[in-house]
Amino acid sequence: MATPTLVKGARATRSTIALKMAMAVSGLIFVGYLLAHMYGNLKAFGGHDSFNEYAHHLRELGEPMLPHEGFLWIMRLLLIVALVVHVAAAAALWRRAGQARTVKYQVKRNVRSSLSSRTMRWGGVTLLLFLIWHLLNFTIVKINPANGDTGGEDPYNLMVDTFDTWWMTLIYLAAMLALAMHIHHGTFSALQTLGFTNTASSRARARTAGWVLAVVIGVGFSLVPLFTLFGVITK
Repeated sequence: MATPTLVKGARATRSTIALKMAMAVSGLIFVGYLLAHMYGNLKAFGGHDSFNEYAHHLRELGEPMLPHEGFLWIMRLLLIVALVVHVAAAAALWRRAGQARTVKYQVKRNVRSSLSSRTMRWGGVTLLLFLIWHLLNFTIVKINPANGDTGGEDPYNLMVDTFDTWWMTLIYLAAMLALAMHIHHGTFSALQTLGFTNTASSRARARTAGWVLAVVIGVGFSLVPLFTLFGVITK
């Protein structure tokens, strides 16, 4: 009579591993995209024409083999799939962790765990909400917080008007802090899931990779809004 239980447990374990693998792969896809996106954002330091030429080039990338904006749509579809997989896997793992706690107990703070690891779930929810606003702000509706206009076709001017608004810059910086913390722990977790932390030295390298990516991406994305708010980047 114990066999069904063992089979069920084995299936649940395999399913949990598959969910963690899905989170790891989709998370690393986002890290790659974030590095490329950060590079594009930094074009703002080259001025209006440099930033807009980069944005325009993305729409023409792959032509004539791809239609106009074809590359962008392929990238968007890949990111949408990665986002759905990442969120669904995170929700499933969160639910399983809750179901595994069959007895109520007093939660004790794990002094060995990092702040980034303890805030992964709610940090992820925060980033998801920010992503929705970010897309409305810069891509879907193109909302200009400075004057309430929508549909502007000048990416550079929209960016400057957005970060000239102090409260928008604060929201953006808070989101970048949450992103850096998410990447810090997420990178190590992904590398661990993929089997790259089997030794003490490899675990140390994975932690270093998490720190480096967190700092580079968090600071890199924060430079443009800060320099815009302080008047270095202007129209």
